[in-house]
Amino acid sequence: MEKLQSVRGMNDILPGESSKWEYFEEIATRVARQYGYKNMRAPIVEHTPLFVRSIGEVTDIVEKEMYSFEDKLNGEKLTLRPELTAGLVRAAVEANLTYNGPARIYTSGPMFRHERPQKGRYRQFSQFDVEAFGIEGPDVDAEIMMLGARILRELGIADYRLEINSIGNAAERNAYREKLIAHYEKTPTALDDEAKRRLHTNPMRILDSKVASVIEINKTAPNLLDSLEAESRTHFDGLQRLLSDAGIAFVVNPRIVRGMDYYNRTAFEFVTERFENPLTICGGGRYDGLFEQLGGKPTPAIGFGMGIERVLMMLADNLNVGAIDAYVVHAGDGAATYAMKLAENLRNSGLSVALHAGGGSFKSQMKKADASGARFALIVGDNEVSAGTVAVKPLRNAAGDAIQGEQAIITGSQVAAHVRGSN
Repeated sequence: MEKLQSVRGMNDILPGESSKWEYFEEIATRVARQYGYKNMRAPIVEHTPLFVRSIGEVTDIVEKEMYSFEDKLNGEKLTLRPELTAGLVRAAVEANLTYNGPARIYTSGPMFRHERPQKGRYRQFSQFDVEAFGIEGPDVDAEIMMLGARILRELGIADYRLEINSIGNAAERNAYREKLIAHYEKTPTALDDEAKRRLHTNPMRILDSKVASVIEINKTAPNLLDSLEAESRTHFDGLQRLLSDAGIAFVVNPRIVRGMDYYNRTAFEFVTERFENPLTICGGGRYDGLFEQLGGKPTPAIGFGMGIERVLMMLADNLNVGAIDAYVVHAGDGAATYAMKLAENLRNSGLSVALHAGGGSFKSQMKKADASGARFALIVGDNEVSAGTVAVKPLRNAAGDAIQGEQAIITGSQVAAHVRGSN
């Protein structure tokens, strides 16, 4: 029988890896709550027109990457979500979420894009998403970026830079678009086929090109910031002042345009140079017209998506997360019942405890205790049962490094305090 495997670019997250996911989710969720954001969840399947209308027909996502299909029951055109914002705004419009004022929300989950899998880029990938609906002005823009920076800081990640830009409003972008087309038409031979295809449909996306000849002519391309009028310029200047006042380092990158058509004004990315090529680990911006575009009332909004897989690539390999406190080893006629009660009492006190199951010698059980990653092996035999004690053997220090600790005999009622006091 043929061996079944996972779909290419859609990866299993096994127990050894999932502890880092939980660690990230715990920190990101806590930080979002500290800023007053509340959890919201939306389906992973939406009607295809939602993404076509919001993201834009002439984008890589809509043209090449969406997983779309027809519902066999009723013929509806459906799509696995390629990003989170459109679905969250659809839900907010449907529920009139901003009826009583602004809404600050966070969510996370899987996205799906049909592209060539590579390190940090998968067909099923996950994002942690933060959005603020119903607030205009650069103060919430700065808040969103401060929130993202705090998540990275609390994860122990420092080797990144925050890049910001303003892509103005629709009229300003149209004026810039004409300047950009004129610039590219001066050197048509430098454009690859993809750039030529985009020239009169979405020329700003050419600024993202990775083709060497296009990168070269992009160096002399007109600057979008020069096309901003007073209101957009004031907004962008205000954002820069707020970030500086908050001690958040940033650089202005006029080449940031983002990949979806719904963005306006503020656009930003957290970029790392740790890997072979620059990698965006978090990106977002303003999308003040999206609510109205999806049938709602005009509502200013801003948010970001943080790539969880990419952030996890930057966590320390020796990060000691998800380790259990103790592994209970037992053998003997009365030891199993004693060990089970011991484990339950320790769990009641807040410790994480694995109880050995399946029998075996003390030696084989100790191997399993060590393999579990537990900090302590708690050993129970007939002698311990008779005396009401537990043999406690340290296996690892607080950093998770293996040690050769001396075994101690502890009264059963004192085991929890002993284990907790060694943290």
